[in-house]
Amino acid sequence: MFTQSGEWVIISRPRIRIDFFKSLRFLLFILIIIVGMIPSIVIMEGCSYFYRKDSVEEKLNNLSAQANILAYQLNEEYLKVPYDQAIDEEISSVSSALNTRVMIIDSDYKVVKDTYLLDNGKYMVSPIVINSINNKSTQTYDQKQKYMEVTSIIKSEDGDRLVGLVILYASTEDLESLVHSLNSKILLVEVICFIVLIVVSFYLSWILTRPFTKMTSSIDEMSDGFFTEDIEFKSYLETEQMAMAFNKMLSKMRSLDESRQEFVSNVSHELKTPITSMKVLADSLLVQEDVPIETYKEFMSDIADEIERENKIITDLLALVKLDKSSSDLNIAPVIINDLIELILKRLRPIAAKRNIELVFESFRPVTAEVDDVKLTLAISNLVENAIKYNVDNGYVHVSLNADHQYFYVKVSDSGIGIPEESIDHIYERFYRVDKSHSRQIGGTGLGLSITRNAVLMHRGAIKVYSRENEGTTFNVRIPILYQIEAGGKV
Repeated sequence: MFTQSGEWVIISRPRIRIDFFKSLRFLLFILIIIVGMIPSIVIMEGCSYFYRKDSVEEKLNNLSAQANILAYQLNEEYLKVPYDQAIDEEISSVSSALNTRVMIIDSDYKVVKDTYLLDNGKYMVSPIVINSINNKSTQTYDQKQKYMEVTSIIKSEDGDRLVGLVILYASTEDLESLVHSLNSKILLVEVICFIVLIVVSFYLSWILTRPFTKMTSSIDEMSDGFFTEDIEFKSYLETEQMAMAFNKMLSKMRSLDESRQEFVSNVSHELKTPITSMKVLADSLLVQEDVPIETYKEFMSDIADEIERENKIITDLLALVKLDKSSSDLNIAPVIINDLIELILKRLRPIAAKRNIELVFESFRPVTAEVDDVKLTLAISNLVENAIKYNVDNGYVHVSLNADHQYFYVKVSDSGIGIPEESIDHIYERFYRVDKSHSRQIGGTGLGLSITRNAVLMHRGAIKVYSRENEGTTFNVRIPILYQIEAGGKV
């Protein structure tokens, strides 16, 4: 195109190279041609074959009938003296009408009469003559030499002896000419059918693959960012199933995109809030003159609290990012789960003691499992710490450990404030808080349960929650004793 300055500007567009010979359209095109041509070729060739066969049989039968008539009319006297006007006229008539060579041979293999006048008086000893005299009438067709031959035996008047033989030779060039003409017409029809079939195949392959082309076009548009609407294809069951599967994936992508946007927004808000508070406190100190030492300490204490809160958010975010990585980052090793939970509770007992919350651990059996102790510690610590933070004064937190042959189970129950029913489905969302004002008072970041859930899922485990408002909450964690990788491994 031209620019305003009159210079040429070449705009290059990315092209998608499609190997046509590997496409479904080409395969359908070839398949339709094959399916269409094979029956037509079989039918055409069958027509030619049966036409030739029927024509040959008809001519052989006609020659045999004429040979039998002549053999019936001939007698032993004619074989000795081959002069009978009526019989000669009949032989000539048959020879002319059927365009055949008529030969009459006696029992001594001597040619009594030859309509072609070539072998009169000669002896003819050939396999067909010998077989016919010793056996019965025969029919022979030689397609390569283009002739047919029929024989009929001449019997004595009493019918007990064979006295001679009638042989009819006929050329099949006229028959072969008709068959060749028919084959030429069949070939022409096959060529026309092939051309028509190519056009029909191309059209049908284009029609049949058009839904897939539309689907590809829709997916290309979505890859450019236009994925606000679902795709619908009701042409075939397969395309409907593909569209349903793609829409399902698209829904997850939308949800993931919305979650990402919400996460970025929440992170920005959560990180900005402590900074805003610190700036307000610092500005308050700067605008005041002769600030009392007590006020200065109070403001600095508040700033230190906000810094600590900012540090907790950043620490939890880093932990969450690490847990979002693949399970190959796990450092799996045999760990005594009883000792791990005891260590966690020992660290958290001082926090529980401040509010006189009873922290109880109940172990039903020794459990050793293949886990990443750092990540599992983080998960269980968050559950127990939340149970303490969102508890009531003088309450309790009960932690139990049990196992079977396949899984071990950690149960964390508390007597706390509980979770409203409408919030249970959202508690694992990042930065989600049931009661934001209360959570800020106790220092929650809204990331603990998301971290816990990710850590449990990385161990191929599951987590469930049961809660009633103002009655308490129970978390049940189930994790395989033997770690199993995706591609197969330990069971």
